[in-house]
Amino acid sequence: MPAPQQKMSVWEFFQSLGKTFMLPVALLSFCGIMLGIGSSLSSHDVLTLLPMLDQPWLQYLFLWMAKLGSFAFSYLPVMFAVAIPLGMARENKGVAAFAGFVGYAVLNLSINFWLNINGILPTTDAAVLKANNVQSILGIPSIDTGILGAVIVGIVVFWLHERFHNIRLPDALAFFGGTRFVPIITTLVIGVLGLVVPLIWPFFARGITGLGWMINSAGDFGPMIFGTGERLLLPFGLQHILVAIMRFTDAGGTLEVCGKSVSGALTIFQAQLACPETHGFAESATRFLSQGKMPAFLGGLPGAALAIYHCARPENRHKIKGLLISGVVACVVGGTTEPIEFLFLFVAPFLYLIHALLTGVGFSLMAILGVTIGNTDGNVIDFVVFGVLHGLSTKWYWVPVVAAIWFAGYYLIFRFAILHFNIKTPGREVESASALAQQVSNAGKGKSGYNSPAILAALGGVENITSLDNCLTRLRLTIADMSKVNDAALKANGAIGVVHLNKSSLQVVIGPQVQSVKDELSTLMNVTA
Repeated sequence: MPAPQQKMSVWEFFQSLGKTFMLPVALLSFCGIMLGIGSSLSSHDVLTLLPMLDQPWLQYLFLWMAKLGSFAFSYLPVMFAVAIPLGMARENKGVAAFAGFVGYAVLNLSINFWLNINGILPTTDAAVLKANNVQSILGIPSIDTGILGAVIVGIVVFWLHERFHNIRLPDALAFFGGTRFVPIITTLVIGVLGLVVPLIWPFFARGITGLGWMINSAGDFGPMIFGTGERLLLPFGLQHILVAIMRFTDAGGTLEVCGKSVSGALTIFQAQLACPETHGFAESATRFLSQGKMPAFLGGLPGAALAIYHCARPENRHKIKGLLISGVVACVVGGTTEPIEFLFLFVAPFLYLIHALLTGVGFSLMAILGVTIGNTDGNVIDFVVFGVLHGLSTKWYWVPVVAAIWFAGYYLIFRFAILHFNIKTPGREVESASALAQQVSNAGKGKSGYNSPAILAALGGVENITSLDNCLTRLRLTIADMSKVNDAALKANGAIGVVHLNKSSLQVVIGPQVQSVKDELSTLMNVTA
């Protein structure tokens, strides 16, 4: 049987919180592409350039895509309020998600009550509404707490769920016990919280604004601070928190779009995409978005991969070629960089530091050049959809130029460092041939392409795993006895990297197929238990 669940540490809490952001962000990325394609191909500039697209059925199709794509932008806080308890709850996740929606709606109803009894509402005076940051939230006039309010609700609901989802009430009230009690207690607690929020929210707002001021007051170095910080936090799985702050709060800027005040770099960008009155995108927002990643993602990391290939022993190059090609494809097409980054992160941390700094420099350089390409992933899809399709006004033509320079720079830096310092990147060790051969022989054992039984054994078996989850590319585990974990066996069976965060928290970097590996491990654990 699996070990009993342990109390979540502060480190594990923030890791788990950051991981939950990926569910709404993944949908947001897809909806952004839909919105980008639909709004681009129905715009006046594109129709002037490509008049063959000015067909009624085509334009209806593009407008339909844009309308669907605007969904995530319109309901983003709700998605966070649901996704956080859904992702963090260890049991009865569906109940936690339901309570998250209940909590967010109750929060705004309670704030609305406070605004009414204090005489702020009802009113149609635009100045009063703006002064109190009142917006329509789920059809409820309330203070717009944005993503931060949704995150607070999600965290509170998670705590209530973990505390009360298995509560036992007296027989007369037994119907309201167990999981049914979670949305009930959520209603009461969040209802009280909603009365407090209007009193403390101005302090939160000033704090976020202050963070944004610190980054933005750095001028052209602001994007560099953000880009470098995101890369440095990535090995610890905490980058999502920094990214969310810049994308969805005042720290990423505030702008008036189509008569509505919008906060957060990504929120501003998507609002401009959906607004027919907007022509071009705000440089103040896009400088924290996809364009900053493109020099490193489209040029730099492929250059590093080529250097690793050329520095491998000749007899091993054909064995690592597939590994490197799949990593480059994941990076360039999918915007997933860890399959390449973890090839050198642990054997040469100073190279990763250089990579983080060059990524930050790429952010600043794109801003200085006036490039305005938004969205989230920094891959070739973002480059085409949000750059090329929107015409020369986005200055997309700078991307291949800078990416080529980054490709050459990374290649030369990595090749020199690997050879000069004899860094044991894949294919450089004589004994690596047997490990690589073992990895190849294990391919295809399951639908995921990984030998999940061997990975489970390398983790110390079912009894050694207290909790199992995953994010975009990693298994996230709580381990009972870390000494039973065999890092070499994990890597021999396809793991890109193994990160020991503390005596009980472990991350195993798998790559894009991590969800399938996690599902196979869960099945094996249930069968074995």
